[in-house]
Amino acid sequence: MSKVSQDLLLKRAEHAFLKGDFVNALRSYGLILKEYPVLDEAKVGVFLSDLGMESGEEAQALFDYYQVIRDEKENAVDIIEGLIESLDTSKLQLEELLMKPMEEEVEYGDGIRYSDFMDLVKSRGSFKTTFEDIMFSTKVVISNKDEFMHFVKQLSEEGFDEMALGYLDASVSLFGNDQEILALYHVVRGVK
Repeated sequence: MSKVSQDLLLKRAEHAFLKGDFVNALRSYGLILKEYPVLDEAKVGVFLSDLGMESGEEAQALFDYYQVIRDEKENAVDIIEGLIESLDTSKLQLEELLMKPMEEEVEYGDGIRYSDFMDLVKSRGSFKTTFEDIMFSTKVVISNKDEFMHFVKQLSEEGFDEMALGYLDASVSLFGNDQEILALYHVVRGVK
């Protein structure tokens, strides 16, 4: 591979990456690494293309960040690797938290499971009335994303918009850039 073909392959890989074609970007960066195993742009390209197959938005954001820091910092590749590792660790911890059986994680004391709360709603016929009756005395324990999304939608539908927004704001650290969760902001605010 000559210098021209290395630059050409880098441009091709970057073009595929920027289009969101992470499979072809990964393939192109991999070919470059085969010939030039210490080339930083190819290493970062492989890391970010792999990430892009799971989360294109995060990969694009890290790619943009790398473009800014690569000429300024000698350890730009290490910084990007560390950020990717941190993202992976955070996602793994969140998955473990959500997958644990509820009994291990929460003592119910003065709270009820969301499914039990919804049973009360069915028996009483009104989410709003049931929620108003328990909101100051009992915690509703939500154990997964689907329950959370349903709860926030119900709050919004019943006129508890500020409370729904509060729950959404508090969940940002748990769900990160989850598009379904972020879309709830539009539901709560009535944006179509």
